[in-house]
Amino acid sequence: MPESAPKQAPRGVVTDNLVSLQSFILEEEARYPSATGEFSWIISAISLAAKIIAHKVRHVRLQNVLGEDGITNVQGESQLHMDVIANEVIMRVLGGRKSIAVLGSEEDEEPTILRRGHEGGKYCVLFDPLDGSSNLDTAVGVGTIFTILRNDPKIHGAVETVCQPGHQQVAAGYVLYGSSTVFVITTGHGVHMFELDAAVGSFMLVKRDLQMPPKKKIYSVNEANADGFPQGFQDYLKWAHTEGYSSRYIGSMVADVHRTLVNGGVFLYPPTTKHPNGKLRLLYEANPMSFLVEQAGGSSITAKGGRTMDIQPHELHERVALVLGSRDEVAAVARFVK
Repeated sequence: MPESAPKQAPRGVVTDNLVSLQSFILEEEARYPSATGEFSWIISAISLAAKIIAHKVRHVRLQNVLGEDGITNVQGESQLHMDVIANEVIMRVLGGRKSIAVLGSEEDEEPTILRRGHEGGKYCVLFDPLDGSSNLDTAVGVGTIFTILRNDPKIHGAVETVCQPGHQQVAAGYVLYGSSTVFVITTGHGVHMFELDAAVGSFMLVKRDLQMPPKKKIYSVNEANADGFPQGFQDYLKWAHTEGYSSRYIGSMVADVHRTLVNGGVFLYPPTTKHPNGKLRLLYEANPMSFLVEQAGGSSITAKGGRTMDIQPHELHERVALVLGSRDEVAAVARFVK
């Protein structure tokens, strides 16, 4: 007698075990018998900051925090109210974690030394508190990007301590504040996605071991700047047009990279005549995103064709031009760039 077909769960019913972000990180730490739990406390702090920022982002008009703050940051960019608020939230939440030695932010000129290695400072955390904040008034998705590095107690300068190549990252991730609040992280063992369940106040695992498609005919770039791109990038775009590629560009790096990570394709931020070294910050934008993309089976290269995470940084706010995304799509760009 043939077996009957297995019953399918009703639509919308979760069949896997529910796993919170905190539980997941504890599972990850269990890989290392010598783990002390200090790393999980850092991730817990970042998730707490993300919940606070998510609430603020959803109420920017109600709380009247749109617009400029009247201050120019170290990048020479006008700070928005929410840039300042997000930065303050992250600094205050992470500042109480005793294993953090150094904090570095896009909004601050220099990294902040919280404590030395002999005082228990094991990690450095760098972050962009609110990437794409200029899009807030049009309700476009914005995000927080972070990376965690080990603190070398033999190095006394904060800048020298955090100037590590991307391949030395301990963990990296981002939080996307969009139609839902999504937390994406890697600790070097795949890429995992969590979504904030506001009803219970916890990030819940929705995708384990995310893998990018190796190819997808989609490119993401601000094509309005194409006349200022190096010739190789212009040639790539002409080729992509003839090959039937689609263009998808939001203008918020977290949102653009998230779409690329989930659906495949390629994200480009080339150098221009105005910004010959590129515009993205290497340490707390390009490196964490490159780490995630590589862990998901993709690749990330600079405008010169080398691996992004092999660059030796020299300053906190160092800039870079890069290409990241699906493996075959990045290779296609590299053929023209080289």
